[in-house]
Amino acid sequence: MRKFLIFNLLVIAISLNATAQDRQDFKEVEDTSWKKEYRGIPTIENELVHTKLVASFNYTKSELNGEVWLNLRPYLNATSTLSLDAKGMDIHQAGLMMNNKMTALKYTYDGLIIKIQLDKTYKPSEKYTAYIKYTAKPNEFKSKGSAAISNAKGLYFINPLGKDSSMPIQIWTQGETEGTSVWLPIIDKPNQKSTQEFQLTVPSKYVSLSNGLLTKQIDNKNGTRVDIWKMDLPHAPYLFFLAVGDYAIVKDDYKGKEVSYYIEKEYEKQARQIYGKTPAMIAYYEDILGIDFPWAKYAQISGREFVSGAMENTTATMHNDMVLQDARELKDGNGWESTIAHELFHHWFGDLVTAESWSNITVNESFADYSETLWLEHSKGKDAGEYENYKGLRYYLSSPADAEKDLVRFFYKEREDVFDLVSYQKGGRILNMLRHLVGDKAFFASLHTYLEENKFGSGTAIKLKSAFEKVTGKDLNWFFNQWYFGSGHPYVRIEQKYMPIEKKVLIIVQQNQLQNKIFTLPIGIDVYLAGQRNHYEVWNKKRIDSFYFDAATLPDNVNVDNDKTLLWFKDESKTMSEYAFQYFNARNFIDRLEAINEATENLTDKNAQAVLKAALKDSFYIIRARAIQSYNPTALDEATENTFVQLANTDPSNEVREQAIDALSGSYNEDYIDLFTSLTKDSSYIVSGAALDALEKIDSSAALSIATKASTQKIKKRLNTSVTAILAKYGDENIFDFIAKQFEILNDQSAEKFYMTVAFGQLLHKVNNPNTFKKGIDLIVKFRESIPKEYRSQSDPYFNTRVLAEILKVKKAKGQQDLVDIVIAVIPRM
Repeated sequence: MRKFLIFNLLVIAISLNATAQDRQDFKEVEDTSWKKEYRGIPTIENELVHTKLVASFNYTKSELNGEVWLNLRPYLNATSTLSLDAKGMDIHQAGLMMNNKMTALKYTYDGLIIKIQLDKTYKPSEKYTAYIKYTAKPNEFKSKGSAAISNAKGLYFINPLGKDSSMPIQIWTQGETEGTSVWLPIIDKPNQKSTQEFQLTVPSKYVSLSNGLLTKQIDNKNGTRVDIWKMDLPHAPYLFFLAVGDYAIVKDDYKGKEVSYYIEKEYEKQARQIYGKTPAMIAYYEDILGIDFPWAKYAQISGREFVSGAMENTTATMHNDMVLQDARELKDGNGWESTIAHELFHHWFGDLVTAESWSNITVNESFADYSETLWLEHSKGKDAGEYENYKGLRYYLSSPADAEKDLVRFFYKEREDVFDLVSYQKGGRILNMLRHLVGDKAFFASLHTYLEENKFGSGTAIKLKSAFEKVTGKDLNWFFNQWYFGSGHPYVRIEQKYMPIEKKVLIIVQQNQLQNKIFTLPIGIDVYLAGQRNHYEVWNKKRIDSFYFDAATLPDNVNVDNDKTLLWFKDESKTMSEYAFQYFNARNFIDRLEAINEATENLTDKNAQAVLKAALKDSFYIIRARAIQSYNPTALDEATENTFVQLANTDPSNEVREQAIDALSGSYNEDYIDLFTSLTKDSSYIVSGAALDALEKIDSSAALSIATKASTQKIKKRLNTSVTAILAKYGDENIFDFIAKQFEILNDQSAEKFYMTVAFGQLLHKVNNPNTFKKGIDLIVKFRESIPKEYRSQSDPYFNTRVLAEILKVKKAKGQQDLVDIVIAVIPRM
């Protein structure tokens, strides 16, 4: 599953800007009783073998009418009972199938679990087939979501009656963690695996998608059709999937296997631009793992209002509708490429070998997370891979509370809680360290061994350790105990001192983490003398370790953790001269980034100026963009300003062009009116949006005219937020319908909607009609409530202080008590 990271990023900024009082307003008393409840491997009493489902859909009631045949066998001990997860269903009949005849069986059902009394005691060698006829009623089942999964009712009917003309009619499922049992009676545990056959009766005008291959279609001659999907290889119930809707199907091929893209017809021409790298990704992952793609096909589809980023349903990955990007949007690059890679890699780590319990979910998610680094490193170069890895590190380090959590977590409150920055980002960075520790050859050979030894079965961190030890011949208990079965990370202070008499350089590494824990750290250190690199490998095993290296002269630079692979929080003191040497002799992306960050704090230093000047021409776009951000826009010299103009016009990266425009706009120089006006017509949404914001600062009338014209067209991303902000600032409540619509149709988990909230709130300052005003407030509250609960303590102050409180203040000043009451009514819920 691909989590949404947008709130991970946004709430960091919010929390830094919110006051202590803001956060205190939303403080809750923590329930810690769960910390004593061990969450082990689900006990297997009966083992799934095959699942056959015959289902039809009641669009009027948003229900599934189903019959399921479950072929099972006792696992270890003989049994006369069968317990199935079946959440919120109407159970009509339960029985045993023998010789194509059904014998009714006694059962009890409490709304969550159906317990069936079998006709006899079955031995482990005996298979039997249970039959259940039922109605699934997902909208009546009350479920709880998480940061990764915002809702957990399993089966979703989207606009089933077609009342919303802007929304397609769709049905789709989301199984992880245990949502499949909302629409299918099953043993809904990750350590169960089953083959399957789904016979789905669907409207003839729609297509369906499920696991495995579509083997047959039967026209019922009544406007419906039966689609029969068969999955001949076993996989976990949470990966069972079905979807129904109006999609175009664009097909590619890889080694004779179908690779298909189910896409809303409006985006059919962009299907290969969005998904078209999939065959190359399969080839790359096969190559590094030494294991062919194990499944019969690979399809990808998107769903409106999807409750997560994406989901790796076996052979049928589901994406959030943010994957849908128009041709102009794709000018700024495919923002979903890493997610496509993430879900594909799950088909080895997650689908082929599945975490045997939610406590071990990191053996699914850390690999999928790290696959993004691997793919970008392969497809776009070393810098791109290192940047992706760096982002994961920063996401994790930005959440100090997560340092208290073990990677393999046997104690948690809700199973959805393990889908977090630890299981994903921290786990991915641990894999990066492990790769660096053992080397590429041993790393990928170990992954191959792990997959081969556990294919179509379950995986754990212990099994992963065993595979690495088998390949490397090394004892890795210290590594796995420290990183997989422990919590936290090192906080290190690094100091260096040159000793001219001894002709030595002293490096002191001091671990300062508060936990009573010392990490064992293999550290690579580069000492540069007279321009020459001298490399050393040391081990930090104590609270304070001192390392001495020969140095005939003062080193040009000492680079600790030279490959930038360690998962730690680092505090290091070096001169700007050393950082400048580091930039110009850099071996990786983070070396250069560190130098730029230091230069930003020393803009009057000649070494800093030389670094930033060179960085504007760096080969990697992120470095160029960061260098632009480092300058004070009100104090640019002519040469730098001219460079920014050139970058705004011609840089191959639209993100760099955007940063250059933002920097130029900070000068408020009216000489740029023509430049900004011209760039508002750029084919890139982010470039045109930045140009419109820049133009508004120096010619608001022209900017308003352009924004008004743009509002009649389809706009997205920064251009959309720029247009709506300008219209909200200079317009009146007559523009409400347009802005409200733009706000409402945006995906609730997109940055674009988040950034648009303030502008929408400012528009409400001007709205006087009570009904219109309430609609706007309700839209803001609805958006706020879509944010996972665990982020509320950080996001609530944003909505309360920056948006609602400001609206309240304005309405009080105007004496509009009826509107004041509308805001007051929702603030307690905020």
